[in-house]
Amino acid sequence: MDAQPEDLLELDRQVCFALAVASRSVIGVYRPILEPLGLTHPQYLVMLALWGDAPLRFRELAEMLRLDPATLSPIIKRLEQSGLIERLPVDGDERTFSLVPTEAGSALRERALSVPPAVVERLGVPIERLMALRDELVAVIDAVDRGPRDGRSG
Repeated sequence: MDAQPEDLLELDRQVCFALAVASRSVIGVYRPILEPLGLTHPQYLVMLALWGDAPLRFRELAEMLRLDPATLSPIIKRLEQSGLIERLPVDGDERTFSLVPTEAGSALRERALSVPPAVVERLGVPIERLMALRDELVAVIDAVDRGPRDGRSG
């Protein structure tokens, strides 16, 4: 019997499919862990960025999170309405503002310290494997950022 050639279009062979399913699945693990903090996953990412680097201008935050402004704006609005972040004017530029955690937003950081270990526990994957996976994903992101390679030399 002849061996069948590998089908390059087989769903289970697609990197994009594996990444999409993994992303949805892992974010699903975060949902019940973040719920007691009153945060969605996108809101959690904003808070992580602000806890690490505030004050951040809106554009800086959008670039850091790799979100377009139209996607980030409603997340910021909900976090402001929740009293977790606030806008501060930027001296010399009345159209620009910086974002910072409020006192309540800063206090939430302490409670959020339980999130990473809870995620690791629910995933049941050794932390070393998760860190190696993260490193591989960063390498993929970097490759995408460098742009397409067409094989031609200049």
